Amino acid sequence: MPAAPLPLTARALLLDMDGTLVNSDAVVERCWRRWAEQHGLDPVAVLAVAHGRQGHATMAELLPDRPVELNLADNQRMLADERADTDGVVPVPGAGAFLAALADLPHALVTSADEPLARVRMGAAGLPLPPVLVTAESVGASKPDPEGFLKGAATLGFAPADCLAFEDSGAGIAAARAAGLRVIGIGPRAAAHRPDAHADTLDDVTVTAAPDGTLTVTVRS
Repeated sequence: MPAAPLPLTARALLLDMDGTLVNSDAVVERCWRRWAEQHGLDPVAVLAVAHGRQGHATMAELLPDRPVELNLADNQRMLADERADTDGVVPVPGAGAFLAALADLPHALVTSADEPLARVRMGAAGLPLPPVLVTAESVGASKPDPEGFLKGAATLGFAPADCLAFEDSGAGIAAARAAGLRVIGIGPRAAAHRPDAHADTLDDVTVTAAPDGTLTVTVRS
């Protein structure tokens, strides 16, 4: 027998982008494979830690003795490459309907991408940008640091405990948990990190709002 749908309640939703709303795996893998090969690293090992973080944070973890300035410079070049490459960037199934359901409800994008890349990828996927954007330029520390989620909750005017995060990566789920948020994991990467609920795609998630502003998020697993 299939499990009963799992409902969670909140006042606001904080949404990751890559892997959660937008499937950008093809371009992410192309860019990081090139970088890995340039530095004599195993691309598979690099991709295992790259998802969900700002690029320079991934580089610092993989090459801990490398000067920060070189990582930041590489990160800027990679962001430019990613903005120029939208081949294979598509919405996660259900993302369009999911965002349409949130149109008048409190929600924010909390992404490790910078704002230009977020605009490019959401546009390439045909998705509307949430009204509040917390991007790489908005924070001093990358996921898995909780700063982005804390800023997203504060900007919307809610306590972290009153928010739900949607994430696909280990770094993102760790960041949300460190911020005191419950987490709905989206997609295959999320399942291994024990989110509070998990959905294969956003087709399996529905959001309804009560007159008092309470949001009920139902996840069909």
